[in-house]
Amino acid sequence: MKICVVGTGAIGGLIGAGLVQAGEDVTLLDVGSRLEAMRRDGLTILAGDEPPRVLRDARFTDSFREAGEQDVVILGLKAHEIGDVVEEMRCLYGPDTVLVTLQNGIPWWYFVAHGGDRDGWRLQSVDPDGRIAEHVEPERIIGCVAYPAAAVERPGVIRHIHGRRLPVGELDGRDTERSRAIVELFARAGFDSLVVDDIRAEIWLKAVGVLAFNSISALTRATMAQICAHPATRQLAIELMSEAQAVAEGLGVTLRVSVERRFRGAERVGEHRTSMLQDVEAGRRLEVEALVGSVVEIGKKLGIPTPFIEEINACVQLLDEQMESLPSET
Repeated sequence: MKICVVGTGAIGGLIGAGLVQAGEDVTLLDVGSRLEAMRRDGLTILAGDEPPRVLRDARFTDSFREAGEQDVVILGLKAHEIGDVVEEMRCLYGPDTVLVTLQNGIPWWYFVAHGGDRDGWRLQSVDPDGRIAEHVEPERIIGCVAYPAAAVERPGVIRHIHGRRLPVGELDGRDTERSRAIVELFARAGFDSLVVDDIRAEIWLKAVGVLAFNSISALTRATMAQICAHPATRQLAIELMSEAQAVAEGLGVTLRVSVERRFRGAERVGEHRTSMLQDVEAGRRLEVEALVGSVVEIGKKLGIPTPFIEEINACVQLLDEQMESLPSET
């Protein structure tokens, strides 16, 4: 299969590197200093005490047109970056091209093929003008939840910290030949993948923790372990997770992981800087709406109060505005 990874940040780059090492036909698409570094030195993966893996056997480009039609497109951009390139991405699509989405938080497609009276709800927070939905046919989409923890140490160099789990699922819950093909593809690349029959429940499973830990870390510059160890931030995280879980349950989603188990998992990850904290440190815009604002929006639609999430959303939105005024690391 021809595979294009759009965005080679921590997760997109980690998955792209695994696919390259597995001998797949891979194009890595990015811009700026990341692209320059990969063209010059390849893509390097660091993991624990293992020797660095330097991957050079891929095409590196910033042109969707040059990349051309693909069998699989893996969307590794941050949620707020998708709208800027979604029209150009059409150069990558053929009649049967599959789009695998990796975004944290609640994705723009969440209510597509949802069923019931909520079917087709558009989330203003993540797709305010409908541009993404306009340019991505829903039948292309396979959802994926990326559990690995990773960080960009410098352009073209990614440190893999923890985890290899990449569950995938069709929007309508079917077990299809193409979803199994994605699982096999990820397995060849060294990841633990499986087809799940409710990708939305899997999305919420991660989103509840991501909302709390990312927003608190961005505001405090604390690692996950530090948030867990400090009594006040630990309690704040509990309040945020509890409200997010109530919203998920309002949609009929049952979460299989307790709040206490989430803390145990976060403590195992240790001194990890969340993706939002990494963006703050690099002076980049933040994934506020997909991670936090979307839960506020859904809560309002359902009539479920989210006072703690609304307050932290206001703080992180202000921080994001400050990021916008800073020179960005590309």
